Amino acid sequence: MSRTSSPRGRRTVLRAVGGLVVTATLAGCLGGGNGDASGLEDAETVPEDEEPEYDGWLDDVPNYDGTADLRGETEITVEVGTGNDGMRFTPPAVLIDPGTEVVWEWTGQGGQHNVVDSDGAFESDLVADAGHTFAHTFEEDGTYRYLCTPHQAQAMKGVVAVEE
Repeated sequence: MSRTSSPRGRRTVLRAVGGLVVTATLAGCLGGGNGDASGLEDAETVPEDEEPEYDGWLDDVPNYDGTADLRGETEITVEVGTGNDGMRFTPPAVLIDPGTEVVWEWTGQGGQHNVVDSDGAFESDLVADAGHTFAHTFEEDGTYRYLCTPHQAQAMKGVVAVEE
């Protein structure tokens, strides 16, 4: 038994597949993809006179240009592996209320990363997989400095400032 397909049938299938590819591509462009899926690119920054003191911790972090003011949120997301080289946390500094959960989400860029508090309050596994998450709820006021241990020489550092 032989099967034949008409050119019209192939064109219909190709059009349908092409439409799906275009739809998926647009969804990736509009829905986040490797960009800032958390929507934090529009977050307000803390006024300069209210900026927490980080004792120079972020002085060499290229994407630090102020602290994202995320007070009032119960959960926020920080992306792990951003920037052209995949060696950044975005946003690198956040101000939150006590009781807020911070979720770090890996982008899959820049190799293996971890999230390690400089004073030992929390530490994630070393992971490269996009979509991997690590979460910590901050109950106490304070300034929590963290880094990616394999990339600390590339200034892959961040801060969570917690204020009542």
